[in-house]
Amino acid sequence: MSSLDGPEHTPVPPPILNPAGGANQVRVRAYNERLVLSLVRLYGALSKADIARRSGLSAQTVSVIMRVLEKEGLLSRGAPVRGRVGQPSIPMHLNPDAVYSFGLKMGRRSADLVLMDFVGRIRMQLHQTYAYPLPHEILAFVTAGIEEIESRLDDRQRGRIAGLGIAAPFELWNWAEEVGAPPGAMEVWRDVDLQADVAARVSHPVFLQNDATSACGAELVFGVGPSYPDFVYFFIGSFIGGGIVLNSAIFSGRTGTAGAIGPLPVRDRNGETKQLLEIASIFVLENMLRERGIDPEPLWYSADDWVDFGEPMDTWIQDTAKALAQAIVAAASIVDFSAAVIDGGFPHWVRSRIVQATIDEAAKLDLQGVVMPEIIEGAVGAQARAIGGASLPIFSRYLTDQNVLFKEVDHAEGT
Repeated sequence: MSSLDGPEHTPVPPPILNPAGGANQVRVRAYNERLVLSLVRLYGALSKADIARRSGLSAQTVSVIMRVLEKEGLLSRGAPVRGRVGQPSIPMHLNPDAVYSFGLKMGRRSADLVLMDFVGRIRMQLHQTYAYPLPHEILAFVTAGIEEIESRLDDRQRGRIAGLGIAAPFELWNWAEEVGAPPGAMEVWRDVDLQADVAARVSHPVFLQNDATSACGAELVFGVGPSYPDFVYFFIGSFIGGGIVLNSAIFSGRTGTAGAIGPLPVRDRNGETKQLLEIASIFVLENMLRERGIDPEPLWYSADDWVDFGEPMDTWIQDTAKALAQAIVAAASIVDFSAAVIDGGFPHWVRSRIVQATIDEAAKLDLQGVVMPEIIEGAVGAQARAIGGASLPIFSRYLTDQNVLFKEVDHAEGT
């Protein structure tokens, strides 16, 4: 577990975009406050003049809002920036200690509970592994974990907790055999309302989102999102999942399953057609290790502490890269994505190897008529699902939805 003094989060430089205009009416003051906080979060630090220019709010309205937000401790002042003429401008930052949020990542092999601050830094975390998840174990972990973490906080810090966001796979009873669960053991999840059951045991508001969608949201908000308004996202966990970002907002589709890239058909090294998740998932590496008499348990102890397993890992990375390259070409044939972002529950050196191998494999494919996106590493890392979960209460209470923040510059100038 880490202390409350974590490293600073380094924001990614945002694109030159203008936000959707705010409004000066008193009845929408709360919305305008959210808009101001969202802009400061996106750009890292903004002066009152910057906020007025980017929001469309009057300078007077911005001054009033920023005074309120500073008084409430949500914004803090930076060092004055002196220009050639006039008074120095005062950049305003989000106060990391203003708000905290719990995030629970529940996977098929492990669970993580994190306490995240207002700027996306993990302040504390707990980790638990298991052969497969069962409801009573998850409920015990999250309730005991919240109690333990809160015992390390003072009254002021506990009073600033916005809620708990859960990032979990949907339909956990599917693919139970692949992760080695006994027949019927996972069927219990069919009758579980995880959000309601957790809410009945904790004193905070509880939110629930698909784990891969949560990871994609974390990448959008705290990772490469500000630099890439459109990207297809791949998160390699026990099973690979993903998401789609269009116009700086997650696109969930008609049924909420857009970007569920696991079922994409790809060819394996033998030319057989399989679903992407049957090749590019950590459970495949787990099975490869077990077949070679190598203990796969270290895969689940800590995502940051993998060892190099040698030949089976090399084979898995190569197979994963071939499959990802095909999936990226298929996605780029439908949508002109600016980037394909790859991340997962493993150390950065594994991610780097997968991304480079994917770039190499994509170059071998027939790309005639395809405008390939830039294939890049995710910037959030192994805790993307937990961070995405922890973001849910903060966005619900303090920030605007990402898809109302922006309009393209040329469109905004024409209104």
